[in-house]
Amino acid sequence: MPRICVLLAVLLIVILPGGRTASQTEEKTPASAADAKEWTFSASAYTYFVPHSQVYINPNFTADHRRLHLEARYNYEAKETASLWVGYKLSHGEKLVVEVTPMVGAVFGKLKGIAPGYLASLTYKKFDISSQGEFVIATGDRADSFFYTWTELGYSPVAWFRGGLVIQRTKAYQTPFDIQRGLFAGVTYKKLDFVVYVLNVDKSEKTFVQAIVFNF
Repeated sequence: MPRICVLLAVLLIVILPGGRTASQTEEKTPASAADAKEWTFSASAYTYFVPHSQVYINPNFTADHRRLHLEARYNYEAKETASLWVGYKLSHGEKLVVEVTPMVGAVFGKLKGIAPGYLASLTYKKFDISSQGEFVIATGDRADSFFYTWTELGYSPVAWFRGGLVIQRTKAYQTPFDIQRGLFAGVTYKKLDFVVYVLNVDKSEKTFVQAIVFNF
């Protein structure tokens, strides 16, 4: 496991802008400058308000360049646990747009393991379905192996608003429900997204999640 973590960390350093490679000692050409602009990034923080539990934050960072997808997560698979991911993005369609990104990640911290995973989305006009999932294969106690998923069905009546349904399956915190279902609503202002999720809406004890996403 440590070797996998080191390899993924080196990959992040080498590929991301600012990483040192032999070719970077040469003067940047106009073509390479254009390539650098094709990088897109996203930084997000999901704050969980769980009944009878301590509030915690799940930060995430992604970097995309053409088909390459890199990602780092913390407090996602489990608390005090991080993961590093690399994936390959596939897309098809214009009106009905389908994107699928198969990934593999290294999980380390309180929970250790390797995880095959995916990102997937389907968009048609004002409707969209997005999902991310992973199966953590724990290298310690095999009972810690688990399938995680976060799936949204969204509708955007206007460009700055999106709302819909959400489903989550997690072991990051204790819950009496194997599958948590809920609602969400969010607004977009320039490069920022503000979203509020309410899980277990039909139960007396609800979980609230507040998300802030910065795309750049």
